[in-house]
Amino acid sequence: MSTPKAPGGYNTVNSFIITEDAPGMISFLTAVFGAHEVPEAHTLDDDGLILHSELKVGDSTVMVAARKPDWPFTPSLLQVYVDDIDATLATAQGLGATVVTTPTEFFGDRLSRLVDPWSNLWWIYQHSGEAPEWDNSGTDWGEMNTEEDTGWTPETTPELVYIHDTLLTTMKGLGR
Repeated sequence: MSTPKAPGGYNTVNSFIITEDAPGMISFLTAVFGAHEVPEAHTLDDDGLILHSELKVGDSTVMVAARKPDWPFTPSLLQVYVDDIDATLATAQGLGATVVTTPTEFFGDRLSRLVDPWSNLWWIYQHSGEAPEWDNSGTDWGEMNTEEDTGWTPETTPELVYIHDTLLTTMKGLGR
């Protein structure tokens, strides 16, 4: 499969956050993730709300718009890699975010999750620089039916249980 062409500064998939307080979200992204707003993309609608804005976060584009009064609440679920997970979380918490998964070893990286003040859920990763070792040589994942067929069983660790459980708990209360 080929990678579709995208304009410079955009990836094949770019996130879009619809939020109650678009200016506040823009400030949050700038402070927490070092985002840079693209001024020429900043567009106000007739009602004065931000219809479209774009921010560069590392090599990615995040678009932000204000939720209209008759639009449903739609939280975003986003993943971002950072250089210093502890500093990122401290900054986010200082701006009203809630850490729902404390930094946890996850396949060689450190993973944490936070809910921002607008009820978006962020997966924050600090990459170790090493790729996990996967042994899937010769395995056709589409043919896997049961654990008995492959001899493979999932490895349950306290870290994975914690990561799983904090996600389930957070998702139940998101936006409430």
